[in-house]
Amino acid sequence: MKAGTDVAASLSSEIHDVLLKTQDTYYKLILAVGPARTGKTAALTELAAKHKWPRINVNLCLSEKLLELTHRQRAVRVAGILNDTVRDETSNVVLLDNIELLFAPELAQDPLKLLQSLSRNRTIVAAWPGNFDGSSLTYSEPGHPEARRYLTPQAVIVKASETNLPDIESSGKVTK
Repeated sequence: MKAGTDVAASLSSEIHDVLLKTQDTYYKLILAVGPARTGKTAALTELAAKHKWPRINVNLCLSEKLLELTHRQRAVRVAGILNDTVRDETSNVVLLDNIELLFAPELAQDPLKLLQSLSRNRTIVAAWPGNFDGSSLTYSEPGHPEARRYLTPQAVIVKASETNLPDIESSGKVTK
């Protein structure tokens, strides 16, 4: 098995293991947190295949439905569209991947609050492209228009590990 596959399997196991922790919490939200290429999508894909849980590509879903709306309508309707999409799924667990569009300044959303609201009646597992340092959850670098920082977020956090992933040198060669 490749290192990337091992990392995805490990992350999907960690996510599955913490599912029970969300059952008695106000928000049934699990965030798989890590920068790009840390196995979040692979882990969600594995969980979807193994447990038959729906995996929603949020960027694709929202962009298709927001395209026909005016700029002003997009900000007003984005939460409702995502809520309807999740509500249409019959599973008790829904996996959300590629959530970067939720951070777009023109949509004027609070991505964490939006994910929390979706997780009131079912477990939501979302791939969060950012970092968690043990107390604060971040997205993007400070000063960037999409940057977000949440102190002690109300969610179960599973950190995607950067260890065991191949490094790509500037020459393009893959090294360990």
